[in-house]
Amino acid sequence: MNRNTARVMLLFMVLVIGMANLISIGETKKQATPKKNPETKQSVPVRLGIDRIDAYSQIFAGKRVGLITNSTGMNSSFQSSVDVLHEKTNLVALFSPEHGIRGAAEAGDSVNTSVDEKTGLPIYSLYGATKKPTPEMLADIDVLAFDIQDVGARSYTYIYTMAYAMQACKELGKTMVIFDRPNPIGGTMVEGNLIKPGFESFIGMYPIPTRHGMTVGELARLFNAEFGIGCDLVVIEMTGWQRTMNFEETHLPWVMTSPNIPTPDTALVYPGTGILGGTNISEGVGTTRPFEFVGAPWLDAYELAEKMTALQLPGVIFRPAYFTPNFGLYQNEACAGVQLHVIDKRTFLPVKTGISLLYTIQEMSGDKFSFTRNGKNESSIDLVTGDDSVRKGTYSLNELYSLWEKEMDQFKTMSKKYYLY
Repeated sequence: MNRNTARVMLLFMVLVIGMANLISIGETKKQATPKKNPETKQSVPVRLGIDRIDAYSQIFAGKRVGLITNSTGMNSSFQSSVDVLHEKTNLVALFSPEHGIRGAAEAGDSVNTSVDEKTGLPIYSLYGATKKPTPEMLADIDVLAFDIQDVGARSYTYIYTMAYAMQACKELGKTMVIFDRPNPIGGTMVEGNLIKPGFESFIGMYPIPTRHGMTVGELARLFNAEFGIGCDLVVIEMTGWQRTMNFEETHLPWVMTSPNIPTPDTALVYPGTGILGGTNISEGVGTTRPFEFVGAPWLDAYELAEKMTALQLPGVIFRPAYFTPNFGLYQNEACAGVQLHVIDKRTFLPVKTGISLLYTIQEMSGDKFSFTRNGKNESSIDLVTGDDSVRKGTYSLNELYSLWEKEMDQFKTMSKKYYLY
């Protein structure tokens, strides 16, 4: 082999090796580049109604403003809505719902009228002597705003504080402004029956389902039109929120909506296990996992878990559990029951789960089970469920839920015209 031939062969080998390396590098890059999921949508930050106040400044210009709020009222930068309105509007008064302006009062405790330490503004209680703003409270107010995080359940009182305020605004010629917020348990699922005439209360003023699937702004629109309030209503909408979102997917800060709703997980189970508040069964209030624990001193934890598992309810696992409430029902008394572990938030049905627990525990307990009455000697379960059929055992569990499904479908069809998102 001559020298020129050797050079040609060497050059050829170099070229072959180089091409192989380039191909290898290309394949590695292809493997390292993740494939795009066509179902994945670009993340858009959720901006709350209070975040968008500057775009609605004309509503507040030259007006005296009142604000119904509590510790959940803050923007996505953790700034209190009280401070936001105090800076940007002529804020002259604050109004407190159940649990107080700072969210410290327990369920059912009266809230007193007081003065806000930071701003020096008067705080009028809407959960004490009156639940509806009086003419005296609104005498020096032109615009009444509402900014509170709801939990998506009919029995949560904040939405009725909003409704009473809307009624007062209509009667006194004031403007009502709602700073909208997400429904933390989503806006696609609707569950439960409707309140029947004669069973209205402050945990169920209007015929809406147990899990209504609406934001407070959407509910305000529905209340205003369907239930004859007819006030001058402005809803400052969110941007970026989608109905399918769980609260964690919004990436917004969560503040305890009340002492016994510490997390979004609690909010998700509350529409279901909250039903048990009308019985002598503990729903875990007084523990660190309220509404996730369910039990009583006489129950067999393993039997209850087996019976609930056999129902094959979607999105949830029932674990035998033991707990001792530090306050409330069965304070310092050991209870046996189950803990609900939600494994699929999109398929989990809290209301169906809660009513199934009630029926199952009642069947297991015999004479040890009872329904309770409130301080007005009213049947608590009737107010929670909206009629007396559960207390009277009028229907089997399957019959009851079949009737509820018809009512929830009826509501969902009607309510869609008030959706904003």
